[in-house]
Amino acid sequence: MCGVAGAFQQEDGKRIVAAMTDRLAHRGPDAAGIVELVTPRAAAVLGHRRLSIIDPTAGADQPFARDGLTLVYNGELYNFRELRAELEGHGVAFRTTSDTEVVLAAWRRWGTDALRRFRGMFALAVYDEAAATLTLARDGLGIKPLYVMPRGDGVVFASELKALATALGDELQVDPAAMVASALYYWVPPTRCSLRGVSQLPAGTWETHHADGRTVRGVFWDPVVEAAEAAAGPAPDLRAVVEESVLAHLVADVPVATFLSGGLDSSIITALAHRQDPSLEAYTIAFRAADNRLEAMPDDAHYARRLAAHLGLTLHEIELRPDVADLLPRMVETLDEPIGDPAAINTLLMCDAAREAGVKVLLSGMGADELFGGYRKHLACLIAARYRRTPTAVRRGVRRGVDALPVAAGGRGLRTVRWAQRFCSFADLPEEEAFRRSYTMYDAGELQDLLDPDLRPVVDELLAEHAATYDDRPAAFDAPDELVNRMCLTDARLFMQGLNLTYTDRASMAASTEVRVPFVDREVFSAAFALGGGAKVGGRALRPVQKAALKDAARAWLPAEIVDRPKASFGAPLRAWVSHDLAAQIDDVLVGGELVSTGFLRAGSVSRLVTDQRTNRRDTSKQLWQLLSLEHWYRQIQTQGVSPA
Repeated sequence: MCGVAGAFQQEDGKRIVAAMTDRLAHRGPDAAGIVELVTPRAAAVLGHRRLSIIDPTAGADQPFARDGLTLVYNGELYNFRELRAELEGHGVAFRTTSDTEVVLAAWRRWGTDALRRFRGMFALAVYDEAAATLTLARDGLGIKPLYVMPRGDGVVFASELKALATALGDELQVDPAAMVASALYYWVPPTRCSLRGVSQLPAGTWETHHADGRTVRGVFWDPVVEAAEAAAGPAPDLRAVVEESVLAHLVADVPVATFLSGGLDSSIITALAHRQDPSLEAYTIAFRAADNRLEAMPDDAHYARRLAAHLGLTLHEIELRPDVADLLPRMVETLDEPIGDPAAINTLLMCDAAREAGVKVLLSGMGADELFGGYRKHLACLIAARYRRTPTAVRRGVRRGVDALPVAAGGRGLRTVRWAQRFCSFADLPEEEAFRRSYTMYDAGELQDLLDPDLRPVVDELLAEHAATYDDRPAAFDAPDELVNRMCLTDARLFMQGLNLTYTDRASMAASTEVRVPFVDREVFSAAFALGGGAKVGGRALRPVQKAALKDAARAWLPAEIVDRPKASFGAPLRAWVSHDLAAQIDDVLVGGELVSTGFLRAGSVSRLVTDQRTNRRDTSKQLWQLLSLEHWYRQIQTQGVSPA
């Protein structure tokens, strides 16, 4: 895991790359390098910051050059040993034991066709001196980031947006459409970027930049195509697929540990990793008891302790008592884009603790909920599809009754009321709208009322983009009983990539720690979409079972109390933080902030969100956290010379 940066056909490329590489130091504290490659035809500057995981010797440092090809690469190839053996069979001789050298040798032999052979997470750049071309590529599921900025006749790129802003901030401007997207989703979807003129290289694609200014693009992995092929294929041995993926993700020359929340997914990863390495240790978090009461959160740490005792592994428990008022601005700066999910704090603090203990690599259970139908929204949308068949008058009466209930009483959160209010906000809507509303912050009217009226066309564009993504699916998923797979495929392309993988990358790399995600793997992806929707959410109508196929597989690895425990999100005591720790910032930074004073946010709408939260009329803590994060981000990005929206 590392940080990459580069400039192609830029007269000031060396200055730009030096500034970006310095800004990415947290991603790679073990080694750094910059190479300038200039010929009469072209000029390229490539920079790298290394976090040494596989072959930590200096011989594997980057930029890595052999015979006219130069590589900078962020990520890991989990099948590099198999590829190395294949290349050796073709006569290739290797000087290191790194996956980096394998990437470059594979590129030399197969070109962009090598990308289909790579199993892992990666964002890379290869400069071909003879052809005077720079090629960029990014893994198929979007695990690793790569931001690209066309500039003049060439291009500038980096692993993080903040690196581009540091080097070229005075050339950049905030994109208000991305800020609207952040308000809607509480993260920025992969098709958008918060700075105009910059974009993320789409997952599963490559692009080659030529010295004459031409750009050629290609797709090597398309989730819709892969899901269609999986759905048409045989049923998988899911147990074997997951076991093999965890084994593959353990390849490292440094210690590996796991996140262990006590939920199903992290427990599967921990149990299987512990089978391979009995010395493996795990990290978990716990919250203050008062915070748990107000949030009505289950005690996940209890289940983490139970599994650790069952497996006989060492569990490091971190109680979250953060000074949220001070930590929030740091978290906003870390996350790069305006992301309003407090779960990122959990990741950052656990990675901090692991790094202090000398651990560089952590395995996470992320991705299982998206691929196997594990979120509450998946079940809620299935229930909503049946609920819409009830008489309209009944549904209206239910909505009025639920909306009249308080979301907290006596200092204790009423979780069931919050869930019921959320359900009623989308249950009457058509399928795609209901799914979108089940996990976004506002419906169209609410978002338009929150924002400057001039931004209404942007809202319409964003809603249309979501609908287009939802409708872009294999024909096999059009069947009425494939609602779960329709939702899961959309989640894999939007929610997983835009939010969960993004905050995990930024938060972990801020602590100079690599997080690997065995469920976010091409083989696991294919296995997941070879399953029908009924295999993901099964059971009887009144007793549905989410992630049913994964739970069936997990019974070979885990005790029943872990497999069958209620679902709990990887969250934070958000209501407690917004109601107490951040109350002053809500008033001073948000209500009295730039976004309100410039008219981007409408003061009356923001004030109503605050009032609803403080009177327990509605739980608006998530909306307030997101808007406060957005305000902090807007202020911070301008300090780097970026022009406001």
